Amino acid sequence: MIAPELDGKVALVTGSSKGVGEELLLSMADCGADVAVHYRSSDEAAREVAEKARNRGVTAISVQGDVTEPDSVDDFFSSIEDELGTVDVLVNNVGPFAPDHWENISFETWNAVLHGNINGTYLCSKRALPAMREAEFGRIVNVGYASSEKGLVNPENAPYFIAKAGVLMFTRMLAGDTQDDGITVNAVSPYVVENSDVFPDDLPRGRAAKFEDVAQAVHFFLDENSDYLSGVNVEVDGGWLPEIV
Repeated sequence: MIAPELDGKVALVTGSSKGVGEELLLSMADCGADVAVHYRSSDEAAREVAEKARNRGVTAISVQGDVTEPDSVDDFFSSIEDELGTVDVLVNNVGPFAPDHWENISFETWNAVLHGNINGTYLCSKRALPAMREAEFGRIVNVGYASSEKGLVNPENAPYFIAKAGVLMFTRMLAGDTQDDGITVNAVSPYVVENSDVFPDDLPRGRAAKFEDVAQAVHFFLDENSDYLSGVNVEVDGGWLPEIV
């Protein structure tokens, strides 16, 4: 696996108390980054992930907060800055979904999916940027969904697809807005990952993506030699082609 040199860097992965977020965070700890495990309600799980990271020889803390609330985002970023330093690497991983027909999804759930994916990405990126601009270095990676930039949509889970299309648009915009600041902003968009709730019968290459497959793409963007790559979306989907009917 690509192993970017992250010694002396501070990494935050939102929603990193379990699943893909946990594995991405631990993979950065393996590369030498001090890490902040973010959670909203999984306190014990987040503490366990932080302990796993410390066992890799780095400094790790857990921070609680709601990525859709500006004051909460400011609070947990401030905690990270007080204990670890300013955030150099931000992975916007929080992405709630609603696998139901759109007419059966409540207004509250619809909003929660949109806010968690789009507003969470926006608020955390906005909070991280001043320090990154001052340092003239930063890496932001947003987690999308495969084929979202092609307009993929379905009556099932519709707000998630709509939100992820917005995340990719935000990624391109922010890449353009930070091109002179030493910051890169990219996206990694998986299809089905090994911990997904639903597995289609016909998976590309006969399997779901492993956590390592997603981490490989993220690490590619974090490498110091990837400093010209910004506004890019890498789909980790095994060659999935949803247009085939």
